[in-house]
Amino acid sequence: MDNLAHTLVGAAIGRSIGGDQIPAAGWIGAVAANAPDWTEPLIGFPFNRSDGSFYALHRGITHSFLGAAVETVAITLLVWGIFVLARRRAPRPVRHPRLLLLLVFLAVTSHLYMDWQGSYGLRPLLPWSGRWYYGDWVAIADPVYWLVPLVALAWGAERHWRDLTPIVLIAGIVLWLVLTRDGVAPWLRLTCVALVVAGALGWIRHWFGWGRRRSVALLALAVLALYTAAQALASVPVKAAAQRDALRRFGPNAQWATLTEVGYPFTWTTLIASADSVAGTTWTMPRHLENPAVREALRIAAPARALAGFARFLAAEVDSSSHPTRVTLRDVRYARPPSGGWAVVTVSLPASAGAPGRR
Repeated sequence: MDNLAHTLVGAAIGRSIGGDQIPAAGWIGAVAANAPDWTEPLIGFPFNRSDGSFYALHRGITHSFLGAAVETVAITLLVWGIFVLARRRAPRPVRHPRLLLLLVFLAVTSHLYMDWQGSYGLRPLLPWSGRWYYGDWVAIADPVYWLVPLVALAWGAERHWRDLTPIVLIAGIVLWLVLTRDGVAPWLRLTCVALVVAGALGWIRHWFGWGRRRSVALLALAVLALYTAAQALASVPVKAAAQRDALRRFGPNAQWATLTEVGYPFTWTTLIASADSVAGTTWTMPRHLENPAVREALRIAAPARALAGFARFLAAEVDSSSHPTRVTLRDVRYARPPSGGWAVVTVSLPASAGAPGRR
């Protein structure tokens, strides 16, 4: 999911676990929950998609079980070392290293879980296996994952403008996005407004307060768990229908997926495919993966191979009328023809490799 969701959920985890026993527990949880992302540049992850590195390396080893274990230990040791160095100045000494370890572990693994539950996918078994896994439950960006923990953090914060200001700014930006952008379900808009109103009332009337911040953080996590479980249950008949349709149209080797839709929770887009075709509800397109030009593009171009390893529904077009021949590969999950950019790689074949192809 997006980093705002990881940050706010991580902060709620920090407060619910750390409470009064771990100083800055919310901040520690927020930082640890983003560790699989902010550690990527530390191991040389490039943000340039032109050479295919993004498709090959994003959500790579730092998002695996092994990476999460290393991140958990490293962050725990770093934070504990800071506590030890600052112990003389700390208002209360920290005597719970195991609790700190649990806090960091849950925050880091929440990142893996939240990324897995969407349709982008996760490779948790790296470096032993590069297989992608997908939950297909919750969209990669969902304002409920922003506002529910934000409201809980507001209710459990000190009554001071210093704590209230960033909360108000985030809530305002979220409402602006939800209310002004197209492609948002009406019920989701109403839900977001209701959450912000409830957050304001709870702050004014002091429903929870500093002394109960741990309880309200746990409540927020429980609400998100129920919300996610509801979408998981709702996806079961949709996935079953997609499987039946795929088997009926393309036989026992068919591929299918129900992809989440940003702005429309509890709604999925179905894709089904055979070795030759990929189809949606109202369209079908050829994949051309056995075309000699496509095989050559995959052989000679690292970006093409990287996209092929990432793509869930790989398809290609071959333009043999151009000189040189151009092969365009795309992940139909994100880019249907004639769109370009994200999840699309174009390879110009050298003249010696210009095998005849189909357009």
